[in-house]
Amino acid sequence: MSLVGKRIVILGGTSGIGFATAQLAAREGACVVIASSNAKRVEAAVARLPKGNEGHAVDLSRESSISDFFEQLGAFDHLAFTAGEQLQLSKVRDTELTVAQRFFNLRYWGAFLTAKHGARHVRAGGSLVFTSGSASIRPQAGWALGASICAAMEGLTRALAVELAPIRVNVVAPGIVKTPLWGAMPEAERDALYRESAAHLPVGHVAEPEEIAQAYLYAMRQTYATGEVLRVDGGKPLV
Repeated sequence: MSLVGKRIVILGGTSGIGFATAQLAAREGACVVIASSNAKRVEAAVARLPKGNEGHAVDLSRESSISDFFEQLGAFDHLAFTAGEQLQLSKVRDTELTVAQRFFNLRYWGAFLTAKHGARHVRAGGSLVFTSGSASIRPQAGWALGASICAAMEGLTRALAVELAPIRVNVVAPGIVKTPLWGAMPEAERDALYRESAAHLPVGHVAEPEEIAQAYLYAMRQTYATGEVLRVDGGKPLV
């Protein structure tokens, strides 16, 4: 169950939940590999991790880039896919198809291609951990795109848990978390969202990335769980 000495790959690991997961894994003695599309952000993130960890610039929207990355990387023990663009909430009638497709290209197809090219490099006892969200079961107006992606990720996880066995495949479904994914919203609007959400959640606060990162590491350690959705949402579906 220990992560000491394990090689853990985190795609989307330069900020938010991904970087928090990288920090937590590194503190527990894992050898961390982070990857993201922006080389400067990768370099800056690696500099904030303990020495001995590494980073790579990878275009997670291109199959050739993902394939090349895994071929060069070689064997590893666990992978977390946390990559995602800034959220843009809008009603279906106001959503451009090209915008919707771009979100799926990274959040869904990026994860799909990661499994396609990365699974064969996972060592015995290893796992893949994807990312969903509470919108899959409790969407609000304007969340059609986000809810669709989250639900698709949960379906993909269950299918891959069967197809890739004995590799374990699970997905973490966070609620609202204070990450750069909300950066497209005006600051005042974003702060109001956090306050209103915290007031209605049973736990009384919006999550910090470090709280959600614990779920990814749990999924890596838990050798008897596969095809599971780990909901870490502050009790949102209850209210």
